[in-house]
Amino acid sequence: MDDMLRRARRADSGQPAARPELPAVVPGLYVRHREGGFTAHITASPNTFSKVRRLTATVPVTHGADQQAADTAQWVVSELLGNAVRACGDHVPLIAEVYATGRGVVVSVHDPVGELLPVRRSVAMDSDDAESGRGLDLLDVLTSGWRVVPTPLGKQIRCHVGGTK
Repeated sequence: MDDMLRRARRADSGQPAARPELPAVVPGLYVRHREGGFTAHITASPNTFSKVRRLTATVPVTHGADQQAADTAQWVVSELLGNAVRACGDHVPLIAEVYATGRGVVVSVHDPVGELLPVRRSVAMDSDDAESGRGLDLLDVLTSGWRVVPTPLGKQIRCHVGGTK
């Protein structure tokens, strides 16, 4: 992705493009550039999630987000992808969008099951007995807001993480 962004910037500036390197192929992952970041079409797997997390930690910074916002966005994208797999099953097709704005980083995850909405559980954040159910509470703490939007694909959960350079 970074090499793709460098080549696009060179093309925009009129500089000759360097010899392109072959991108690492990750089965089940298709990444496209979008203004301020990227859109990743994913078949859920540990390899695809790992690549999306790495991109989330670096790409927004190249578009003006501060590293702390990118690090938080990395956690948020990981949480949302994990929630989607827990809700929809292994190898579900997902779309993750991560992009910098003038006010921070936006993270969106689309999944194909629109009728299955996130539910807050009454689990104390500091409970040692709870094995799950903290993710939505953590989204409340780490983001300046999140919402669920119905889409033609199912649903999208969108979060905003503050912070720009």
